[in-house]
Amino acid sequence: MATVRVRFLGSGDAFGSGGRLQTCILVEATEYSYLLDCGASSLIAMKGAGVDPNDIDTILITHLHGDHFGGLPFFILDGQFSGRADRLQVAGPPGLKTRVTEAMEVFFPGSSGARRKFEVQFQELPEGVPTSVGPLKVTPFEVLHACGAPPYALRVEIDGRIVTYSGDTAWTDRLAIAALGADLFICESYSYEKHVPFHLDYSTLMQHRSELKCKRMVLTHMSSDMLAHLPELDVETAHDGLEIVL
Repeated sequence: MATVRVRFLGSGDAFGSGGRLQTCILVEATEYSYLLDCGASSLIAMKGAGVDPNDIDTILITHLHGDHFGGLPFFILDGQFSGRADRLQVAGPPGLKTRVTEAMEVFFPGSSGARRKFEVQFQELPEGVPTSVGPLKVTPFEVLHACGAPPYALRVEIDGRIVTYSGDTAWTDRLAIAALGADLFICESYSYEKHVPFHLDYSTLMQHRSELKCKRMVLTHMSSDMLAHLPELDVETAHDGLEIVL
């Protein structure tokens, strides 16, 4: 079975807690590479890690908050100015294309309609339906996070490996379904015990740990409160630069 490499180029929250970059997780299969989320700092994260954005085939977006999709205007413009030729596929929840277009026009007026040598293809994914995105099989599960559009946890299959990412969410039983049998479950743990609306805290997650029948779990998107408790945790945690081979 082919190996799949997961690289946490950005593992932080929206506010740069601990000096971490915003969510940007690179998954590299045999002949295909995709990002899980593309936060506003993602282009910086990629170039700092020596990753060529033009090698990315697809970007999967969990939800439409700036620290998860805000890097897309910069990513698309970088492709335009660096001579990207291959199609870029961007897939995520309903409203994705409209929100990205609006963001591009806010940041760089006129940029959304600029002529490019490569195609940007948007694919809005239906909840609960396994959907082909290139060679990926992506199953979105709607979770609990207010963002003006359906928020998703994403279960992604390629080369016989399954990577599930919770996105941002309060606890929901759908996380257990999404993580079932996953080789890697990447799960938000924003705070340690404090309840923050629409986010998951470590205490609540541990109450449900036995329900998560995944092979490996790594926590990410941690606030300064959560980071202060890292020495006490008995679950693997992400950091910028962490690499996992499945």
